[in-house]
Amino acid sequence: MNGWKPGDAQGRVKRATDAMVRVDQAGEYGAIRIYAGQLAVLGDRHPASRSIHHMAQQEERHRAFFDRMIVERRVRPTVLQPIWKVAGFALGAVTAAISPRAAMACTAAVETEIDKHYEEQLVQLGASDPELSAAILDFQAEELEHKATAIAAGAEETPGYPVLSAAIRLGCKVAIAAAKRI
Repeated sequence: MNGWKPGDAQGRVKRATDAMVRVDQAGEYGAIRIYAGQLAVLGDRHPASRSIHHMAQQEERHRAFFDRMIVERRVRPTVLQPIWKVAGFALGAVTAAISPRAAMACTAAVETEIDKHYEEQLVQLGASDPELSAAILDFQAEELEHKATAIAAGAEETPGYPVLSAAIRLGCKVAIAAAKRI
């Protein structure tokens, strides 16, 4: 049983880091699906497509890290992944169909929540898991770059931006909470 008992401190730490790996893998997968939806609508020739492709490639690298962690650490992945597959793509496609700025508003909203989420994880981890902390810190920096790219591309100029952003951010919070447990 991995040398720990369910009620001891080591067991609690393992459950907490397992939940982090599970939710982070699910989140990176969801981000990839959002970008796939955006690109399905915008195509490869739209001026925003190059930035979206670049962000998607970074998300693929993040997801590959968490995929490896899931295997190495024997973490149960979320059973909600089929939902994230459809919901992420739909969110990306719908926001891109509204407008390229709405697609960027989606990115800005998602990355706002991911930044907060990663910051909370870094505080919770402290020095207990240097490998996971280093990866999260690296990925957090790239997520902030994505947010800055989205803002520079006019995300905040989207009509109804505060409402759209709040709705997407709420969805992110719900997804994070669900993936931690399910």
